[in-house]
Amino acid sequence: MKAGCCWRSSLIFALHLVVTAAAASHEVFDEDLSLRPLRDGKLMANFQFTTHLKGSSPRDPQALSDDDNAQHYTVFPLALGQLLREYAVTELHLSLNAGRWDYDAWGYPEESGVGTGGELWAWMGESTTSSLDRRWSGLRNGLGGLFCASLGHLDEQRTTSPYLTFQPEGALPNFTYPHQLRHAILASQHVCTENLTPFLKLLPCKSSSGIATLLNPHKLFDADWHGLSVHVRYIEEIGVELRLTFQGVFDPVRYSHDARRDWSLHSLFDRTIERACPVARRSKVRVELPGDPSPYSITPDPTTVANGIATYEVDAKIEALDVALRWPEEEHFVYPKSSEVPPLADISVHRTLKGVNQANAQFALSVRNNLPVEVRTGYLETMPWHLQFYLHTLEARVDGVLRDDLVSVLAYTPPEPHGRPALLQAALTLPAHATLVLTMDVAKAFLRYTEHQPDAQRGWDLPPAVLAPFAFGNGSALRPGSGRSTRVYTPALLVDLATPDFSMPYNVIIMSCTLIALIFGSVFNQLTRRFVVVRLDRASATPDPKADAGVAESPRDEGRDR
Repeated sequence: MKAGCCWRSSLIFALHLVVTAAAASHEVFDEDLSLRPLRDGKLMANFQFTTHLKGSSPRDPQALSDDDNAQHYTVFPLALGQLLREYAVTELHLSLNAGRWDYDAWGYPEESGVGTGGELWAWMGESTTSSLDRRWSGLRNGLGGLFCASLGHLDEQRTTSPYLTFQPEGALPNFTYPHQLRHAILASQHVCTENLTPFLKLLPCKSSSGIATLLNPHKLFDADWHGLSVHVRYIEEIGVELRLTFQGVFDPVRYSHDARRDWSLHSLFDRTIERACPVARRSKVRVELPGDPSPYSITPDPTTVANGIATYEVDAKIEALDVALRWPEEEHFVYPKSSEVPPLADISVHRTLKGVNQANAQFALSVRNNLPVEVRTGYLETMPWHLQFYLHTLEARVDGVLRDDLVSVLAYTPPEPHGRPALLQAALTLPAHATLVLTMDVAKAFLRYTEHQPDAQRGWDLPPAVLAPFAFGNGSALRPGSGRSTRVYTPALLVDLATPDFSMPYNVIIMSCTLIALIFGSVFNQLTRRFVVVRLDRASATPDPKADAGVAESPRDEGRDR
C-alpha cells in the first residue's frame, strides 16, 4: 500500500513536470545588451528583454462582460498580463525618461520613445459593454500603480488621438468594432529607482542572473540620459510580444581619473555577468566596434564578429563576463568640435517660446534638413489648454522667405478650457540643406488659483513635439527591418503663466492670527485674572520667595497667615 502511494506521487510529479514544460514551450524569453560607443566619448547601452506568448491573441473587448479564459503564465509577468486582459489592450507603449536625447551627437536611439517625461499610448478596440475612455482611465491608473509612477495625471486634459504620427507597430485583430488610439504625455514625470524596482520584478530572473544583473540603480541613474520602456504588440504569425527595455548614455571619460574613454562592464555598472538566466532561450551581449582609425582592443575574445559587431554568448558554461574596450595608445580623449563634425541625425529640431509678458507669446519651430534631398515629415504638437494657438498667424519661412507650399495636411483640434488639450498635426516639406521655420502667436490662459501646481512660480512643463521623418508614405516612418517607427522628440519647454502672489494669503493669515491672539488674550486676561495688593513686611529678615517672584497670594492663604 505504501509502495503504491509512492508510485502515484511520482507519477503526479512527472505529469506536473510535463505540463510545466509544455506550458513553458509556448513562452519564449530572450535578452540582449547592445553597447555602442559614441563619437563624443560616451557609450550607449540598450538592455532588451523580450517575451513571446506563442499562439496567444489580445482579448476581444466585446467579450469583457463574459468571464475571461484562464491565463497560465510561466515566464510572462502575471501583473502586466492581468492589466492587458482586464482592459482588452491590443497594443501598449509606455516610456519613462530623464534627460535630453542629443540626436545630432548621438544619432537615432534603439527605442524611439525618448521624449522627456512619461509617455503612454495604446491601441484598444471599441466595445458596447465598456467604454473605451473608461478602460483607458483604468489602464493608466493600473500602470501607475504597477510602476509607482504618476500616470494617473494623464487624464482628459492630456489625452489625444494623433493617428497620423502614432501608427500601430503590430497587427490589429479584426474585432467587431474598430480600434482607437489614445496618447498622453507628462513632461514632469521622470524615471527613478522606485520605477526600476517594479520593472525588474517583471523579469523571470529578476536581477539575480543574466544580463539584468548589470541593472545597478546607483550607476544607471548617474547616466547623462536614461529611460525605461514597456512595449506590447500582437504579431499574427507569433502571438503577443512583450519587450522591456532600458536605455542609458554613459560617460566613461567622466568616470575616468585620467580623462580616458576606456570602459568595461564593471566600470560602467560596478557589476559583471556572473551566470546566465536559466529560462532565457538566448542571451547575448553585442558591442559595436569603433569606426575611428585609433587602434583599440576588446577583451575577452568575442564569440563571433560580423559586420563590425562583436557578439558574446551568455550561457551556462560561462563563469563571469566582463567585456572591456580600450584604446591603449590614447593618452586622453579629445572631444570633437561640434562645428567640425556633421550631425548624425537627418533632421535637427529646435523649439522656442518667446514673449515678454504673461499674456501673449510667439511660438517658433526650426527644422533643419541635413540631407541633400527633399524630405517630408509629419509634425505633431500636443499643447495643454493653458496655451492657445492663433492658427491664422501660422507662417512658414525658408531663409527668411515666406513659403506657403511647405505645410500641408493640416489638422487642428482646438482645446477646451479646463478640458481637452490642443492637437496640431501637419505634413512638412523640408527642402534639401535648408531650415524651415514655423512661427505662430499663442495666448497664455489665466488659471484659477486652485489649478496651480505646488511649485507655481517654477512654471508649467510643456510636452515635447514629435516629428516622424519620411512619414505619410505608408502611414508611418518605419525603421527598415525592425517594424518599429522612428520618431524625433524635441526638448520640453517651460512656460511662465500669470501666477498670483501666493505669499499674500500667508501674510494675511499670520497677521489675522496675531491680531486675534492679542485681542483674545487681553480680553481673556481681564475676565479670568484677579489683581490683589500684596503687602510686604519690611521688618522681616528673610524675604518672601513668593513676593520676590512677583506671585500674588490668594485670599485663602492671607487669612491663614493672619
